Amino acid sequence: MKLKIAILPGDGIGPEIMTQSLGVVQAVCRKFGHDLDYQEGKIGAVAISDTGIPYPEETHLLCIASDAVLFGAVGSPEYDNNPSAKIRPEQGLLTMRKQLDLYANIRPVKAFSSFIHQSPLRSDLVADVDFVCIRELTGGIYFGRPQGRSEDGLTAYDTCVYNVDEIERIIRLAYNYAGKRRKKLTVVDKANVLSTSRLWRQVAQRLEKEYPDVETEYMFVDNAAMQIIQFPKRFDVLVTENMFGDILTDEASVITGSLGMLASASVGAHTSVFEPIHGSYPQAVGKDIANPLAMILSAALMFEYAFNLPNEGRLIREAVDASLTEKIVTEDIAGKGRAYKTSEVGKWIAEYITLSGK
Repeated sequence: MKLKIAILPGDGIGPEIMTQSLGVVQAVCRKFGHDLDYQEGKIGAVAISDTGIPYPEETHLLCIASDAVLFGAVGSPEYDNNPSAKIRPEQGLLTMRKQLDLYANIRPVKAFSSFIHQSPLRSDLVADVDFVCIRELTGGIYFGRPQGRSEDGLTAYDTCVYNVDEIERIIRLAYNYAGKRRKKLTVVDKANVLSTSRLWRQVAQRLEKEYPDVETEYMFVDNAAMQIIQFPKRFDVLVTENMFGDILTDEASVITGSLGMLASASVGAHTSVFEPIHGSYPQAVGKDIANPLAMILSAALMFEYAFNLPNEGRLIREAVDASLTEKIVTEDIAGKGRAYKTSEVGKWIAEYITLSGK
């Protein structure tokens, strides 16, 4: 099978972890006989430096022409420390999501059995945790208008906006995922306070009747935030709006023991994007210490969701689990054991894949 992939390393540790993920992708393609065609594009601060904008047209055309996108991270202290900057690296990510119409972010939250001890939660709470967060990605307060400040600069405002079509397509997607899993859907909102949340609940209650085989529950976001920590095993699929999803998925990442362990997929009308949920981690740039596992697991999601190649994705997960069992890990999760370099972890996983079955 021919796989055409756009590679967007981005900023910070993006290029370092992308190198390791790409090495794993190449090993998988050799193993299964796939023809890999990939091309690199610019996004974020590096794109601003070269072109003046964070998501250049050239990068967009590359993404549209590809079957899938592997994306690293955006962000730079140069912009983080300058609140008056007119253009920011993060705008590149938001623009990519909007132009590719990536309306759904899918984040699996699954505990690795060999890594449970690293979670801040008790082992009995974490063992067998396996749920999926589905976050609406192109609407809500991040994109709502009006947005800005008053003329005197003393008042700032953002507007949360959703329409029925935006809500319906993400709710339907969530029902489809729940139907293929344990058939339970949790719709998270703040319907007791927010008009947009009341619209979310109204749409969800209408669609609920079309999916009688799926158990549907409704939960306020503050309660969901508590339940994810207290009883994470009670969830199967959660669906929510953009900002709530941003916060809850980062909270859920703690369950696995490290932000560097979670991958995500952003899907929609055009090319799907696969990325780790962590940021650009500028403090680690060039030190070869960043955890590449989330980026590598994003490649597993790519094989599964973009190309319908479950065996390839399964082998990557097996290799990652083996690296955790053998404690071939970076300093963020090494504890008192040896801390391996980013490049060493990536090489070990690629070699595991190459030697598997021999």
